[in-house]
Amino acid sequence: MDDAYSTQLTAGESVEATGLEQLMALKEGDTFLVADGWGDMKGGADGLFAGDTRVLSRWAMTVGLLKPSRLSSGVSQDNVFFSCHTTNRPLPPMGGRSAPAGVLHIERRRFLWNRRMFERIRMVNHGVEDILLPLAFDFGADFFDIFQVRGTPRAKRGTIHTPTTDGRRVTFRYTGLDDVDRSSCIAFSEPPARLTHQRAEFMFSLPKGRSLDLFIECGVDACETPDADRWRQNAIQARLAMRAKRRRGASVRGPRSPRFNDWLDQSRADMALLTTDLPTGPYPYAGTPWFSTPFGRDGIISAWQMLWLDPSLAKGVLTYLASRQATETSLYRDSQPGKIMHETRGGEMSALHEVPFGLYYGGVDTTCLFVALAGAYANRTGDLDLIRKLWPNLIAAADWMRDYGDSNNDGLIDYQRGADTGLSNQGWKDSEDSIFHADGRFPKGPIALLEVQGYAFAAWKALGDLGERLHDDRTTEWRMRAEQVRSLVEEKFWMEDEGFYAVALDGDGQQCRAIASNAGHLLFTGLPSLERARRVTKRLLTAEFRTGWGIRTLEVGQARFNPMSYHNGSVWPHDTAMAAAGMAAYGERDAVAQILAEIYAAAAHFHLRLPELFCGFPREPGEPPIAYPVACLPQAWAAGSVFLMLQATLGLSIDAWTETVDLADPVLPAGLDRLKITGLEVGGAVVDLNIQHADGRAVVIPHHKQGKVSIRTLR
Repeated sequence: MDDAYSTQLTAGESVEATGLEQLMALKEGDTFLVADGWGDMKGGADGLFAGDTRVLSRWAMTVGLLKPSRLSSGVSQDNVFFSCHTTNRPLPPMGGRSAPAGVLHIERRRFLWNRRMFERIRMVNHGVEDILLPLAFDFGADFFDIFQVRGTPRAKRGTIHTPTTDGRRVTFRYTGLDDVDRSSCIAFSEPPARLTHQRAEFMFSLPKGRSLDLFIECGVDACETPDADRWRQNAIQARLAMRAKRRRGASVRGPRSPRFNDWLDQSRADMALLTTDLPTGPYPYAGTPWFSTPFGRDGIISAWQMLWLDPSLAKGVLTYLASRQATETSLYRDSQPGKIMHETRGGEMSALHEVPFGLYYGGVDTTCLFVALAGAYANRTGDLDLIRKLWPNLIAAADWMRDYGDSNNDGLIDYQRGADTGLSNQGWKDSEDSIFHADGRFPKGPIALLEVQGYAFAAWKALGDLGERLHDDRTTEWRMRAEQVRSLVEEKFWMEDEGFYAVALDGDGQQCRAIASNAGHLLFTGLPSLERARRVTKRLLTAEFRTGWGIRTLEVGQARFNPMSYHNGSVWPHDTAMAAAGMAAYGERDAVAQILAEIYAAAAHFHLRLPELFCGFPREPGEPPIAYPVACLPQAWAAGSVFLMLQATLGLSIDAWTETVDLADPVLPAGLDRLKITGLEVGGAVVDLNIQHADGRAVVIPHHKQGKVSIRTLR
């Protein structure tokens, strides 16, 4: 490996990422909030959202008619509380005197619980005189659908009713074109001196050395009167619920390295924040602000990243997606019987079919991934009860792969959108310009993506293994299909002159000879031969792919390469992680450990919270990675990337059928000399693992083993 890419985990202090506005996001269930660093919402991309509708579009605080001076702000590491510390600018004269700047400490602290925002304004007078404090809030509720907030135009919308007030609360109401009444309210613990439909004004008398609290609540439907007890009791419930989600499954910790452990903690907290406990079980929503909803592909990959630590996510994802499996054909929704959902939405525009995403199936890979995850979950847990419950859904998914997924009967899964309103590209790189020929031309459909064939291979293989355990007589057929897919991919996608796989085949069966990171996903599925996997790995590790912060989605020099694009040269942490896991599966450990160290260094520059993506510029000494300005933050599969890469560097696999944990040639990244995994469950057994460097090798030492489980280190 090039020494220029060697990164120490102990190096690299956090610096603020430039170009990325630090919007502060909170989420609880199907409610989320996005605000600026002061806690204000201005009606742009921010606001308080419930059920894909913005129920509070404006919420801005002023002190003496001015925005206060911000001292600091942020979200707590457990993602429950947002707080902003401010101080006053000079206050206007009151009774002949004016308070100078910097004598008031004003803290805004808020959290979400039970579909509402709870906010406390704490004011402390550190001056030498009593102060009359004018405090005001400007507010509004536009009830925009989230797609309208994102910029989708609407020719017409419903009726916004005149807000009503009762002295200490304001209620907003909107009747949509779908004939659904939506309402929200704002309530104050103290009655404002003046309250209108858009503004609340207070005048507080604050003696020197004293403090005063104002409590505010905002949410759907009616509001009770806020007070300190309601704040405290709901805050306790919010924090306990988040703590319970963070403690699911096993934990992993580094040595006494606060930075690395903080990264692990932040990643686990972000996954917990985005996970919603649905009736079918926990489901990781894709990301805030735009994707705070169940996505099929994102949920499956996020659950797969966490599978070795917390199988409950995979169980929840599989169960939910099975409940939303398509049963009919719809060109508008890109659905056919047996297909697994891509996305679901709950807003007005979806209900009216102004957008197809109320329940949309335009993901060509999700059905294959669903089956493959079921196989991986069964191997990890031995939970055949769930597999039996899902068996009709898995068979329906297999039927879709055979009958609909292969539209031209060439043995490959392909896609072509059914209606112009749908996604033109339907793999994980779903932007319009992400799939193309070597000269930049867009291919005609139907398109067969490289990585999707790998997912199909893994799905047929999983069905064969599960069918054998359930004594299904179609097992041989499924295993034959897996090998047929393998043979077709090796024959049709491999480019011997490039030593790499084509990103896709077009509708004429011609290779789209762009060199892209999709091949890393193919490695993840285990489809390529060892010799070809090594050639792909070697190319993915060149400077044309590897930035020093991760792996680009497209090789430098390819047509349409742009390091600032969404999919054509940027770095996506989950994409890098899947490629790294694929390399590790073919025996590459040292380079994977280095890539983990590079991703950690990138995370350090993003406040230890990896964004959805960042720009694919090469790493320069002393400079941070370049942010992608509208990346989702947090994003579930970005948060889960560290855990998949750790599993890859350790070569760790769990086989519940044989009750074994294997660590194949484990490696720890440079700068990380110890790692501890606590509470790893295998069947009915639990074990802790200590991994540490000794004599230049990683040594695995089991501790506190309870129950029957075998730990093997393979060299």
